[in-house]
Amino acid sequence: MFGVFFFILFTPGVSELLCTSSDLEMSYIFCDSTAHAFMFNLTPCSIMNKSVWKAALTWIPRSDITFLKIVFKVWYEGANALHWKEVLCSGADDEYSVCGTLKGETFATAFDIKGSRIQFPKGNYNILLQGFSDDSDNNMVICLNFTMIVKKDTF
Repeated sequence: MFGVFFFILFTPGVSELLCTSSDLEMSYIFCDSTAHAFMFNLTPCSIMNKSVWKAALTWIPRSDITFLKIVFKVWYEGANALHWKEVLCSGADDEYSVCGTLKGETFATAFDIKGSRIQFPKGNYNILLQGFSDDSDNNMVICLNFTMIVKKDTF
C-alpha cells in the first residue's frame, strides 16, 4: 500500500515511457509539475540481457551546477530496498562532466550501466532520484520518479 501512495504523491504529470519488452517496462515522471528540458534513454530494454546497458542523458538545468548531491532511493514491492547519497560536484576537483554546467546550457552524455552485476527479482520497483544544489537538501534542481516492472525472474 505504501508504494501506491508514494507513487500517487510524487507523480503530478504525465509519465514518459523509457522502454518496454517481454521482461521489462520502465517509465519516469518528474516529481514536480514544472516543465523540464530532459531526455533519458536506455538500451537494450531487457533485464535478461547480462551485458551492459547503454544510457544517454540530455538535460538543460534551471540553475548552475557547481554543487550537486544525488539522493537515490529504491522501493521493491513497497518496501525500502536502498537509500544512497553522493556528492557528485563540490566545486573543486570535480570528476563528473555535469559539474560546472551553467543554467540554460545543454548537458549531454552517454554512459554504461553494468547490468550483469545486479539481479532483479520479478516485481515492481519505484526509484526516486533527486538532485540538490546544496548539502541541506533544500534546493532541488531535478527530481525523477522511475517505475520499473520486472516481468520475469533473472535467475
